[in-house]
Amino acid sequence: MSIRVLLADDQALIRAGYRLILESEDDIEVVGEARNGAEAVALARSERADVVLMDLRMPGTDGIEATRQIAADEDLAGVRVLVLTTFENDENVLHALRAGASGFLGKNVGPDDVLNGIRTVAAGESLLSPKATRGLVSHLLTRSETPLPELPQAGLLTAREREVTVLAAYGFSNEEIGTRLGVSTLTAKTHAHRAMTKLGVRDRAQLVVLAYQHGLARPGERPV
Repeated sequence: MSIRVLLADDQALIRAGYRLILESEDDIEVVGEARNGAEAVALARSERADVVLMDLRMPGTDGIEATRQIAADEDLAGVRVLVLTTFENDENVLHALRAGASGFLGKNVGPDDVLNGIRTVAAGESLLSPKATRGLVSHLLTRSETPLPELPQAGLLTAREREVTVLAAYGFSNEEIGTRLGVSTLTAKTHAHRAMTKLGVRDRAQLVVLAYQHGLARPGERPV
């Protein structure tokens, strides 16, 4: 089954470039193009997209608000938003992650990175550009606001689920977490998914943001 992708960017030339890249793949189908966030939300509903490749800066409804509307719509629970941005250290990237985006890519990445990114988020995983969890998220949270009070739901986590959540926030992959904890990659992934369910987040990107927001992980710290 093909991954149904919606392109959302106000520049027709950019949309055409992405369409050319995506339609060269047997497992990806472009189901629509949106010029702004409002169109992106409407097309995500009508075309049943699996992934929205979302620009942040668009006229009218921007990519952040469009992402928020998609993430909040129960009928679009399976839709994943992959943000494209010119500036990876833009604070708007953090706002998009908080709004429900499953990850982001810089617009300067190559075609293979875009294709791999789409496949990653379509599979239910998150995608953060290299070093993003260790750098961008923690840096912006430090600069923009103090941590919120710890979530009551955090008390539902087992000790191992909390440990996995913290390691994920510091940028460790499931494989790295498994190695550190002496468990399999699959077991580490299972603990992460259980933590997501208990904390009410859609995917790993949301788990990372929440961990920093509520003090489960602290900017600038990282286990040795």
